[in-house]
Amino acid sequence: MAKILLVEDDVEVCEVVSDWLTEEHHVVDVVNLGQEAIERLRFDKYDVLILDWKLPDLTGIEVCKTFRAKGGTTPVIMLTGRTEVTDKETGLDAGADDYLTKPFHPRELSARLRALLRRSADLKQNVLSCGDIVVDPQGFKVTKAGAEISLLPKEFALLEFFLRHPNQVFSPEALLDRVWSAESEASPDTIRVHITKLRGKIDTEGQPSIIKTLHRQGYKLEM
Repeated sequence: MAKILLVEDDVEVCEVVSDWLTEEHHVVDVVNLGQEAIERLRFDKYDVLILDWKLPDLTGIEVCKTFRAKGGTTPVIMLTGRTEVTDKETGLDAGADDYLTKPFHPRELSARLRALLRRSADLKQNVLSCGDIVVDPQGFKVTKAGAEISLLPKEFALLEFFLRHPNQVFSPEALLDRVWSAESEASPDTIRVHITKLRGKIDTEGQPSIIKTLHRQGYKLEM
């Protein structure tokens, strides 16, 4: 699971890409303007930025340059209808990590996305574990003591996030920011309900939960 910011003003492209990546269990935020993307990147943390070259206000090149100049390190995939080698050089020199020419198949975008995530320091582990719980993010599979557990998408996303950040405390608001999209109407109560259900599926009866509640602070996965 990755949190992705898609910056694209073409409604059809937005719908196709957003739906495709959501089906692959990613969290996708969508904005249509370059300046809106810059503001979103100031306050929210994303694992990948998918950025269209041609936007109504700023160009994707300007957005990328501004983001990099401010120290942004999030991997960037540039989308564009431009096919000239010089255009690709311009995009890569602006700070993009990869370049995808329109029209493209969503499968190709997924492949490039996976390649970037494999190189990401935060998401470099392919299999995550805690005690007898093993999570395979690529296969969307969770086992406990060798037996597969069925988790809903948000339960899986929460467990994966906790496993990637063990022993760190996250407030409900921080979890909403990292695991839910910005457009979601989820609340801190939503977090509480999902964690309760997740505990019911992964905890061992008679033993303390691996997901701890810290009064007035939030939650952490203890390893």
